Parts: sequence; C-alpha cells; structure tokens
Amino acid sequence: MPKSGNKPVVTFHRAASIEIIEASIWYDSKRRGLALEFIAEIDRCVSLASEHPLQFSVVREDIRRVLAKRFPYSVYFRAEQHRIIVLAVFHGRRDPAVWVARTS
Repeated sequence: MPKSGNKPVVTFHRAASIEIIEASIWYDSKRRGLALEFIAEIDRCVSLASEHPLQFSVVREDIRRVLAKRFPYSVYFRAEQHRIIVLAVFHGRRDPAVWVARTS
C-alpha cells in the first residue's frame, strides 16, 4: 500500500458507476436532493477506502467492503499497490453473486 499521505488512485468498474447513477435516479425520484445526499455518502465511503483500505474487513478473497450510512448500500473494493478498484456499489438486498462475478 502507498505510504501515508499518498492516496491511491481510485478506479471504478463500469458496472459500479452504473449502479451509482441508477440508485441516484431512484433516490431523486423519491425526494428532490436525496440523490445528492446518496452520492455524498458513497463519495465518503470511497474516500475512506482510499485513505485506509486495510481498515475494512475482507468479505471475499481480497475484496473489502465499506458500509454506507443512512442508505442500504455497500462499496465493495479491491486494494492494490497504487490503486483502489471499486467493483460494486451494491444494495444490501441484491444477490451478491452479481458483484462476485466481477472479482475475477
């Protein structure tokens, strides 16, 4: 992992980016401005993952998870030497087999 103060680059699996967009659209349809709150929370989770990746528990092989607050979502990521790969931004009730398929 990078030395303290050197945050790794964060990249997103294409499906993870789509999940953020789709969830944001859904939240905005429920209450104006809620999508912005959702995005801010996911951004907070991603920032935590990039700043302290090893603080989060391994949930499968080398995949770690950050739980979002207020929203039933988790950010699943892989920590590599100089980057964090966000594999999924996933609702807690979805079938985990979907994001697991992205790990190979």
